Amino acid sequence: MDQLSTTFSALADPTRRALLARLSQGEATVNELAEPFDISLQAVSRHLKVLESAGLISRGQKAQWRPRTLEAGPLKQVDAWLAHYRRFWEGSFDKMDDLLKELTRTRNGNKN
Repeated sequence: MDQLSTTFSALADPTRRALLARLSQGEATVNELAEPFDISLQAVSRHLKVLESAGLISRGQKAQWRPRTLEAGPLKQVDAWLAHYRRFWEGSFDKMDDLLKELTRTRNGNKN
């Protein structure tokens, strides 16, 4: 599987997205990451393994602690891929804005 597909697969789960959102605030241990979830520590660990395999997080080591840290690289690839579609939507909105302005002028009897 290519990196972009691996990243999207990891992001497909809402629990994993929530874990990434928490890690965007700074590194955290598995126990800290598991706190807000009503799932087992083992389930959280499985989610973290998926995120780590996708390169979205890394595992550090501080004494007996192994804090997880967000890794931005794969998310930058997603952003670059989405940039093409962002330009498409922005262009579509600009065209719609022009059309609405033209319709408003026509409706007001102001064709200039």
